[in-house]
Amino acid sequence: MLTTSAYNEDTYKLIIITAVSNLQESHLNRARASLRQTLSWYNSLRKSGQASSQLTGLVKSELEVLTSTLNKLDQNVVRIAAFGLVSRGKSSVLNALLGQKVLQTGPLNGVTQYPRSIRWSPSEKVQVELIDTPGLDEIAGEIRAKMAKDVAQQADLILFVVSGDITRTEYNALLELRKSQKPLILVFNKIDLYPDTDRETVYRNLQQLGAGNLLEKPLQPDEIVMVAAEPSPLEVRVEYPDGRVDYEWENLPPQINELRQTILNILNREGRSLLALNALVQAREVEESIAQKTIDAREQQAEELIWQFAKYKALAVALNPIAVLDVFGGAVADLALIRSLAKVYGLPMTGYQAGKILKTIFLSSGGLLLGELGTSVVFGFDKSASIVAGDNPANITGFIGSALVQSGIAGYGAVTIGKAAKVYLEAGCTWGQFGASTVIQEILATVPKETILHRLQQELGTKLQ
Repeated sequence: MLTTSAYNEDTYKLIIITAVSNLQESHLNRARASLRQTLSWYNSLRKSGQASSQLTGLVKSELEVLTSTLNKLDQNVVRIAAFGLVSRGKSSVLNALLGQKVLQTGPLNGVTQYPRSIRWSPSEKVQVELIDTPGLDEIAGEIRAKMAKDVAQQADLILFVVSGDITRTEYNALLELRKSQKPLILVFNKIDLYPDTDRETVYRNLQQLGAGNLLEKPLQPDEIVMVAAEPSPLEVRVEYPDGRVDYEWENLPPQINELRQTILNILNREGRSLLALNALVQAREVEESIAQKTIDAREQQAEELIWQFAKYKALAVALNPIAVLDVFGGAVADLALIRSLAKVYGLPMTGYQAGKILKTIFLSSGGLLLGELGTSVVFGFDKSASIVAGDNPANITGFIGSALVQSGIAGYGAVTIGKAAKVYLEAGCTWGQFGASTVIQEILATVPKETILHRLQQELGTKLQ
């Protein structure tokens, strides 16, 4: 029979578990909605004929990645990739997690020649895909870098396997993998061969390698796990009843429970949130690539449009006799330019871009207003006063001088706004109600402090500025 205290404690734990589960499900649903919106937008753009066949071909691979990422979310599959140098036991670690020898291992270097994926079902809620990779120091530089980057982008959690003293090469590889902005666990393998090495020793080794650079803090102590995936056989003395003595080699079971429990804790506590966040990070990178390719493909058309609007705006300001209307008319022209550019590029307009662009328009209008005031001081009166004063040659000269100065300011302002619009249209494609950057920000703002995602908050949030 449960006591009241025990009952209350169990109830509290149940409430916490339910709240965490609901929060994760909310993150997952927001991520799905974001990716569906993005795919819907670009697919409708293609169907409408607004995107040229050339541009459609350029962004085909990006759209395929978005579709694949959405499918991954729907399947609820978390990808865990193992990296490391040769002979560190990456395949052995994954075999130990699986509980059976599925991946090939051996005494020779380079048994794993290409990334290989194996399904693992540690719990009913989350399916896991374990990815084994070749040794980072075994394949050619460019190929290695691309392979590692591609796999790291796909992964939701990274295992970096080491054994013995961590080398400078391993440390640099660890820093590179950190750039993928994914949670990372350092797996110290073969502890049976290094009985004097513990978590603190490994952490101090990392600190020594990063000495002199305070910004390089690749890991926290609790992100280091000690294992023996395939312990060396133990020689056992066997004594028989007849007095004979023999020696046999006995295979020991893997010491993998700490790593398995660490992974399970992460999956249960934040697995679906992790899945959602990594999908959104990948989607954001893809959208940025689409925007960049779109901007580049339509660069000439956009430049012609900007200069055309600049000429029209300059002429309109120059010929307008009423100074106050210059500012208003210039702002209207700028808004028309932005709408035309958005149509040319075919990129979604969001509140993020609108706010940034409006700020630029206000600055441009302010510059034009200052130009009005400046020419009034130089020439003694503004354009309006010149008209009222009559046809005195001095008045006409003042009008022409004011008009030329102000038209130049107006034209420059239009070019500035056109350039700014390109930048903000490219940067703002991931914002909006369901934009990838918006949802990433929402997830980071709601993850509990004890999660591994919270540690990535500052790193990921920096890219959202």
